[in-house]
Amino acid sequence: MKTLYPFVISTLVVTFVGCNPSPKATETSKETAEVTKKIITLTDFKKIKGVDNIQDVPFQLFTKLDSVHFFMAPSKDADHLKVAKNKLDNYYGFEEFDDFYAIHFSIDNNISNSIEAFVLKSEFTASFDLTLEGKDLYEIRSSLLKKTQDFKNKSFRKFGTIAEVSAQEFKTASKNRIDEVLVKNPKVKLKDGNWVYTENGKETTIVQHENVHTEDGMLSNEYIGQSPTLNLEIFKEESPEVYDMYYSFYTIKPEVNFRTFTGGYPQIIPGKNWISYVNSNNDVGSDFTINKYAEQVSDQENLLYINFTNFKIADHKKAFWADNDTFYAEVFPTNSAPAKGKNQKTAYIKIQLKPNLF
Repeated sequence: MKTLYPFVISTLVVTFVGCNPSPKATETSKETAEVTKKIITLTDFKKIKGVDNIQDVPFQLFTKLDSVHFFMAPSKDADHLKVAKNKLDNYYGFEEFDDFYAIHFSIDNNISNSIEAFVLKSEFTASFDLTLEGKDLYEIRSSLLKKTQDFKNKSFRKFGTIAEVSAQEFKTASKNRIDEVLVKNPKVKLKDGNWVYTENGKETTIVQHENVHTEDGMLSNEYIGQSPTLNLEIFKEESPEVYDMYYSFYTIKPEVNFRTFTGGYPQIIPGKNWISYVNSNNDVGSDFTINKYAEQVSDQENLLYINFTNFKIADHKKAFWADNDTFYAEVFPTNSAPAKGKNQKTAYIKIQLKPNLF
């Protein structure tokens, strides 16, 4: 029995050593990991020419986070750092990868100190993917109710309700629209660069509205159609030198006369002589306007003007009235914009005016 003890002890020692890795090897592994981890700053990113023209930017990116991650390459294994979002920061997107966007970013909003970085798609929304979700559709910048202008009230609730609706509701409601569908008068034709009204062999040239003629050149005008209710012919007038476009209304008989105009494609409600229009505001959001045409004075009485802030009009020709108080329009979020191969996400809104608002 005594001869077995050394063998047993030897076996136990071997087993113990084999089941426990060396502490020294573990420490070496940790040290190696710490050595390969690199601490970076914004100065380590590739320097690039800053964005001096927003028109050159393929798309913009937006985030609701207080801070985002900048990667040095479009890989989750790449070196990166966390960057706090400042109110004036702009994230200009230039390329799209599987999980990343390549951006040009101006440090401290200094265009001469710009870098290229890669950001996670999960932390941003591209301008072409923006929706109305979370937007306050009631928010307005200013309003005008008849002759009362208001810059203090910032909500549409005083005038009615507004809501996003489905594409199906928009399509169904459009089948029962009550505003006029403008149809071109066959007696109005383009001849030698001018629009000419012809009846019983007599030709009358429709002269462009002189008040929107510019010193830099002639306006071009496009015939839109006739309003049977107002007995007026409607033209779109624009110029390369003028940002705004106008829709001008003319009488034809007994003679051609300019009568009035709108700042957007007109929706005319028979029986009320209402002329409404919606268009994107050059500054913020979009404008919704309702006027009443007064034939006797060739002018319009202001009924309502609203400057909405959180959406722009996608196609003002598609807007319509479903009844005297209900208006539909196709819109985009204010910062929405298309990109190469990417379309904006369309949304639809319904504006319901309070009864007897006017």
